[in-house]
Amino acid sequence: MRDDGRAPAAEPSGEAILIEEGEGEAAAASGEVADEGGGEAGAIEGAEGLLELVVAAHEERVRAEAENAGPIEGVVVGRIVGFAQNGDPLVEAAVLGESARGGIPARAMTALGPEDEGREVALLFEGGRRDRPVVMGRMHVAGESAGAAVQAGATATADGERLVFTAEKEIVLQCGKASITLTRAGKILIRGAYLLTRSSGVNRIQGGSVQIN
Repeated sequence: MRDDGRAPAAEPSGEAILIEEGEGEAAAASGEVADEGGGEAGAIEGAEGLLELVVAAHEERVRAEAENAGPIEGVVVGRIVGFAQNGDPLVEAAVLGESARGGIPARAMTALGPEDEGREVALLFEGGRRDRPVVMGRMHVAGESAGAAVQAGATATADGERLVFTAEKEIVLQCGKASITLTRAGKILIRGAYLLTRSSGVNRIQGGSVQIN
């Protein structure tokens, strides 16, 4: 008992002190995590904003140089360096200078695909403008067959005497309701509303088994 007759105030126990300290540390830790998360999100947004500014500045510089420079006349040899998200080829050419580094979107007179990246192409410029290239076609490579065309894994080769079509999975020749299908498994499927086989000589059907209907 105290001299004034009142009971002394109870002092906090060791457990209460530990609980309070733990709560304080948890609150501080959550505050640090929130600060770190906010900092990372702000850094990402800042980087994206900076990238947009750089791209916009590059496009504006290309437009300005195209307006200030004289028109480009005649055919120019360039190179495909990639493809835009919409599939347009990106081209570079020495006549375009540093403004074309990374590629300028171009229109094309022929179908182009990823296999054409790095290939030289013939370019014309719409209205002579440097920012409006048009791909007229691929440049021929010495030693490449003049009748060879390669696209999406399919090949057609002609040497004046023979025409060969090659594909990885199947080849289909189709006109209306009639079609001939060649498969990788060795099957030949002929379909049509009317089928006629005629021969001035022997008409032979030979197989391991012959089934009619």
